[in-house]
Amino acid sequence: MVKSVYIHIPFCKSKCHYCSFISFCKIENKKDYLKALYEEIKNSYHGELLETVYFGGGTPSILTIPEFAKLLNFFKTSKKTEITTELNPDDMSYDYLRALYDLGINRISFGCQTFNDKILKLINRRHNAGQVINAVKTAQDAGFKNISLDFIYGLPEQTPQMFYKDLEIAINTGVQHISLYGLKIEEGCYFYDHQPKNLPDDDTQADMYLGAIELLTNKGFEHYEVSNFSKKDYNSKHNLNYWNNEEYYGFGISAHGYINGVRYGNFETLEEYINNPLTHKESKILTTQEKLEEEIFLGFRKMDGIKTTDINEKFGIDFEERYKEILDKYTKINLISKTPKGYKLTDQGILVSNVVLADFLG
Repeated sequence: MVKSVYIHIPFCKSKCHYCSFISFCKIENKKDYLKALYEEIKNSYHGELLETVYFGGGTPSILTIPEFAKLLNFFKTSKKTEITTELNPDDMSYDYLRALYDLGINRISFGCQTFNDKILKLINRRHNAGQVINAVKTAQDAGFKNISLDFIYGLPEQTPQMFYKDLEIAINTGVQHISLYGLKIEEGCYFYDHQPKNLPDDDTQADMYLGAIELLTNKGFEHYEVSNFSKKDYNSKHNLNYWNNEEYYGFGISAHGYINGVRYGNFETLEEYINNPLTHKESKILTTQEKLEEEIFLGFRKMDGIKTTDINEKFGIDFEERYKEILDKYTKINLISKTPKGYKLTDQGILVSNVVLADFLG
């Protein structure tokens, strides 16, 4: 049974220079977009009791409180449902945050990226460091007890010391969850055509990541997934649903879902999605081998790794026998380690995970 829903809100007041996600500054199209989104949800969601709902973007805080309420009313939830929305930290009022809380939204993820105001300007973020700190405090005052901050490392002119200072500030705000992402410059973002100066090299990025693991775990955060750290009992249930290779609905432009063994993706332009909200741009029925490979790939993202008994039962194989050569190869050089229940990537293995995991695929 499907337990999770992702809803994409693609509008932003401005586009960050590193962003290659599907997002638009044409906020005047919001009304038509929401009409199409409502139609997709009404025709695709089948009334399952959900464990998680996630509003991502773009900038979901473009939505008014009545618009949030209308979307949430489509879904069957309970007091135990984790309902997350991403928010930009600029212009966050107590009244808006309290209204979100009263709707049942119980988890917030703020896009901070860095507390360095000079770098925030370089990457075209709208907020400053003070606004992030104020937004977290206001959200706490409004009742939120599950708040996450996102950071990027490897930004222009960023040093490891700057990055660690960011994390220290974040810890001191009292947030329960921190996500870390290395800067990736991909086609479709401003930096792809306008290469920034003074980027940390790959070795420095790796040092930043490893240093962050040490800093955060020493401060009581659990490193539970490659990019994610949380206080006890504050893992992101929604993201764990992805990494556990469970099924989920994806609603909205460019959203992806996984239902009944079929992975699908929606149209990626506003015109196509608004005119065809019930038609997927692409869909693929996964073979048993593809499902197995996804189970391995996603499972290794979790810091407790994969459980061989679960894989053996689910796919009718002997995992250790089938992949013995690969497991021996990487355990010998300490990129994979054996656990009581299976195998996991080491910290060094995470740094070269694309190479390691490629050996398990195909």
